Amino acid sequence: MAITQSRLERENLEAHVDLCAERYRVLEEKLIRLESKVDGLADTMSAMVEKQSADKASNNKLVIGAAATVIAGLLSTVVLLLLNLQTVTPMMGG
Repeated sequence: MAITQSRLERENLEAHVDLCAERYRVLEEKLIRLESKVDGLADTMSAMVEKQSADKASNNKLVIGAAATVIAGLLSTVVLLLLNLQTVTPMMGG
């Protein structure tokens, strides 16, 4: 955005000072709005990081639980096969 100077501003120092003060006021307002938007964005990003960390921990627990269930099922199958093998072996031998 180019700032154009009027003829009055070029010729009158007081008008120039007043217009510059107004420009700086507008600029400061814009910077304040930008700062608040950036702060809001930073807060949102922090919340997303926290949620992602919590979701990751939850997913890890889910995977560990599923693996434990599969291992328990396999172990119970092995135990059952071993018990059945012990009961079948004496019958075959005797």
